[in-house]
Amino acid sequence: MDYALIWYGLIGLAVLIYVILDGFDLGIGILFPSAHTGSERDLMMNSIAPVWDGNETWLVLGGGGLFAVFPLAYSVVMPALYAPLILMLLGLILRGVSFEYRFRTKRGQFLWDSAFFLGSLTATVMQGIMLGALLQGIRVEGRSYAGGWFDWLSPFSVFCGLALVCAYVLLGACWLIIKLPDDLVSRYYVIARRWGVALVVCIACVSVWLPLSNPLVAARWFNMPNSALFFVIPLIALVCIVCLFRALVVHKAVRAYLWGIALFIVSALGFAVSTFPYLVPFAFTFREAAAPDSSLSFLFAGAAILLPLIIAYSAYSYWVFRGKLKHGEGYH
Repeated sequence: MDYALIWYGLIGLAVLIYVILDGFDLGIGILFPSAHTGSERDLMMNSIAPVWDGNETWLVLGGGGLFAVFPLAYSVVMPALYAPLILMLLGLILRGVSFEYRFRTKRGQFLWDSAFFLGSLTATVMQGIMLGALLQGIRVEGRSYAGGWFDWLSPFSVFCGLALVCAYVLLGACWLIIKLPDDLVSRYYVIARRWGVALVVCIACVSVWLPLSNPLVAARWFNMPNSALFFVIPLIALVCIVCLFRALVVHKAVRAYLWGIALFIVSALGFAVSTFPYLVPFAFTFREAAAPDSSLSFLFAGAAILLPLIIAYSAYSYWVFRGKLKHGEGYH
């Protein structure tokens, strides 16, 4: 078995699942100030209260898996991204504390509302910046990071941070349409369409910007026979975009949410095509960064047991708390 390739796929899958699942609740945090009343904010928070911490399991799996399975990549990527990573974790901690304290106070509730928004926004922007920094490449000499403290901060990485905000807000609005009472959802259809347009513009800009700034990516996409095969991906993305907006126009909430997820998956596939087989773009391939096969096989045996359990309890949580919320109802 090619354990290095299997783990490359598993780590990528864990990160993608995290982005999809934690994306909508981070998006709801960013949308928090747009709520008209305190009771609406209560419903927004209660729509994700049963599942938000379980969603972050996939972040732990992705980060911990990278350390255990691809230690060379971990030792290079972490120094390159220490600053945005620490800010992301602080944002996640801030919003996690907000869940616990917001419902315990009335006089200071506005402070925890602000903390929930700022934590969600910070975590989202930092995740996008880290993605942009990875896509633009990391400077490596030998087997060590050779860049500076602020190499992660560039116009491209900042734009990726803004793009991820658009993406998460779209998912968050679609989730609220599914979960909130019917008398509150009409405004979120409008929000979803507006931020969906912004996301499409961002995807188009990144799709042009990345190959123009990196000749390796340009060669991957614009040389035959690769072009004939890979240009199926933009066509699929176009189908997802059309179906997403059609679902939003005809008020099909679940369908819109699923097409939004499909657009995430297609975008991730585009990033994979741009960087494969590099795990640290464009310095180390996943084979060069992998631990010995004996370690990979041992870890895979554990993952084969734990991953189905994680998927099962996550699916069960969503099933138990399915359906729309009612006014005055909550899980706190």
